Amino acid sequence: MYSFTDFNYSYWETKQYFQTFDLIVVGSGIVGLSTAISFKELNPKAKILVLEKGLLPNGASTKNAGFACFGSVGELLDDLNSTTNEVVWDTVLMRWKGLNLLRNRLKDKNINYQALGGFELFHSSKEFNYCKENIQLLNNQIKNNLGLKNCYKDISSENPYFKSTKGIILNSHEGQLDTMLMMKNLLLLAAKRGIEILNNIEILEIIEANNKVELKSELGVFKAFKVVVATNGFAKYLLKIKDVKPARAQVLVTKPINNLKIKGAFHFLKGYYYFRNIDNRILFGGGRNLDFKLETTAEQGLNHKIHKKLDEFLQELILPGVPFEIEQRWSGIMGVGKEKLPIIKNVGKNVLAAVRMGGMGIAIGSAVGEKSAKIIS
Repeated sequence: MYSFTDFNYSYWETKQYFQTFDLIVVGSGIVGLSTAISFKELNPKAKILVLEKGLLPNGASTKNAGFACFGSVGELLDDLNSTTNEVVWDTVLMRWKGLNLLRNRLKDKNINYQALGGFELFHSSKEFNYCKENIQLLNNQIKNNLGLKNCYKDISSENPYFKSTKGIILNSHEGQLDTMLMMKNLLLLAAKRGIEILNNIEILEIIEANNKVELKSELGVFKAFKVVVATNGFAKYLLKIKDVKPARAQVLVTKPINNLKIKGAFHFLKGYYYFRNIDNRILFGGGRNLDFKLETTAEQGLNHKIHKKLDEFLQELILPGVPFEIEQRWSGIMGVGKEKLPIIKNVGKNVLAAVRMGGMGIAIGSAVGEKSAKIIS
């Protein structure tokens, strides 16, 4: 067992960070910070510490595309064919509640939320006709489960930009936001609530003993009465938990484009590709379906095969005839499994897992954090 002197910590540092906290959250992404904030709202006097492996959240919270979306027609029909109605609609409702909690908590102006809609593009007439035939069915389900009227609409005749598409379906209740503003304001809110956050702390082992939890790292042993692990795609490195694995996503952004008229959050090919406008640029990501084996990894890095395809789609489908240059490329790590409903469950007497966001962390993360805080409380 390490002693504090092994790490050359002062009396002040030891007193501040190596006390026994009421709650320690592992992971400072959307779910981790939302959990800490929600727990503090339920327990105002609680001492809470958030530990983060990286300088910034190490998964996708600061690397995603900023889609405030909860489900397209194609995605929902695909999900309904592979899992139960209850799981699908529980997941969609949780995403919708999460979006509303996030927006109410941080306020739209602070995250640059724009209700520009979510657009599903189809390049197959057969697929489009199938989805179009089910619009009314899904609208009824959305109304019954979320209370939203006329969620989906065929707007193919109103399409001025994407000439190669066979159809477009709009989700009028979706939007987009600024990912970094969202995370910055979550951090500010956590700090305002008195929540401590330490970066560059990698937890190597979690041990429960004597109604307390010890979290071992190379920089010392942290202690808490309760622990929530919110590491999403990295969960398998800390927990013995099934059906959650890392999924890497490739993203790029163009340089500014003169007179860019495309506005909204767009996706196609069952959501494997997605793009949006931001600062007169196109942000474009996806392509994991081209290389599932290589992209099932927790290692950040570029997949050149996928980026080559992203470049082709930009030129042929998204910006045909429009000159553009790529300014930046990056990747992020999501957590996925057979189902898209998040895993929120006890993996020990005082340890809770809050993982598997299914690529919908922005939408569902706040609701997962709130539910996790209630359970661990």
